[in-house]
Amino acid sequence: MSSTTSTSFIKSQAYGKARVRVVRVVRQPDGWQELVDYSVRVLLSGDQFESSYTAGDNKLVVATDSQKNIVYYLAKVLKPEQVMVPERFAAEIADFMVKKYDHVTAAHVHITTRPWERQKFAGRDHPHSFVREGKETRWTNVVATKTNPPAATSVKFEIVSGLEDLQILKTTNSSFVDFYRDEFATLPDMADRIVSTNVETKWRYIFSSKGAVEKANFNGVYDGVKRNTLDTFVNDPRAWVHASVQTTLYIMADRILKEFPEIDDVYYALPNNHVFPVDLSPFGLKNLQGDATVYNPIRDPSGYITGTISRKSSAPKL
Repeated sequence: MSSTTSTSFIKSQAYGKARVRVVRVVRQPDGWQELVDYSVRVLLSGDQFESSYTAGDNKLVVATDSQKNIVYYLAKVLKPEQVMVPERFAAEIADFMVKKYDHVTAAHVHITTRPWERQKFAGRDHPHSFVREGKETRWTNVVATKTNPPAATSVKFEIVSGLEDLQILKTTNSSFVDFYRDEFATLPDMADRIVSTNVETKWRYIFSSKGAVEKANFNGVYDGVKRNTLDTFVNDPRAWVHASVQTTLYIMADRILKEFPEIDDVYYALPNNHVFPVDLSPFGLKNLQGDATVYNPIRDPSGYITGTISRKSSAPKL
């Protein structure tokens, strides 16, 4: 005869929502903007939650989706100084949880900050553009080919160099409007938006001799590619008007080809790391279009824009 007495007990328990991505922007009247990028984890615990584990009773379970909504709600309604410091924001969330729900004994809030560094141009901080400095990877691939085999008296060098994982973001001066509309189009026109991408780019040289390779300023080109990439993204006004990622990509590559005649073509892959405003209308708050200040970064899916931009004459330059 089996016993109905349980041989186990719940020693500890907590549940909640993890990886709640929050980007909070503070816009000053003079155009200066501040940004924080958080990943928030909220866990609730209390003795009255035990029945949800042992008896399938969910009457007191605060849905994890509700906890996510509270994080976004507080990010909107709290003062900037309460949100822009992670320790303070975590304390505000935890305090809200234990005060709102009597049966919650403790709220555990963990915030990971994803740091963005303000971009500088001409020695001055830019008011609304940020970069993760020093995170990109530099690489190169060299192919040496005999032009009169089997002899090696004449050798052509094709060199492809590149960088990847250069993550950049700006909080304004990007739009996406007037795109193709059909029954599947649900995205509204965005006259101004946050735009972010992880830059992957590579550029190709063709050299007709080893001597030409030895004379090339590869470090200077690398620095110039990165400089043009960042400067186009932030400062080139052509990238602000109908500023699709496609337009920005083309301008970046075109500027590089104009500055460096030794480059034959430039390839970019620019994933569009979507950062969408959170609809807070269910809570009586305006946070869409011109009212947006609280956003949800969407990791998957993302847009993915690529292009290879070449010279009209693709003959070797050196």
